Amino acid sequence: MKLADVSHGPKWILWVSIAVLAVLSIVLLSGHGSSLVSGYNTEPQKEKEKYDAKKLSRTTGIGMSVITLLLLFMAVFERVLPADFAYLAGGIIVVDALFIVIGCNTVCRKR
Repeated sequence: MKLADVSHGPKWILWVSIAVLAVLSIVLLSGHGSSLVSGYNTEPQKEKEKYDAKKLSRTTGIGMSVITLLLLFMAVFERVLPADFAYLAGGIIVVDALFIVIGCNTVCRKR
């Protein structure tokens, strides 16, 4: 059974989602958009000063780019990939999210 056999719904929703994630990834990779990072924009100014906003944006952008490319790969090759690839993709997304959280809390802190 292929991935296309188990995916239901209109294809345009997937492509619009990929486009939105790609635009957000580009904004974050450019070092802007730190207000889009969950939790950072709600912190008090004193807490925000502990983080490098540009590094925070780039770290989040790299993680989001991985997810965007994975979804793009799945969309393009859905007729070739086995249906079980969805489980592998879910695992990759979870591991990527863990790396984003760890990276934001270690690499992005000012010393």
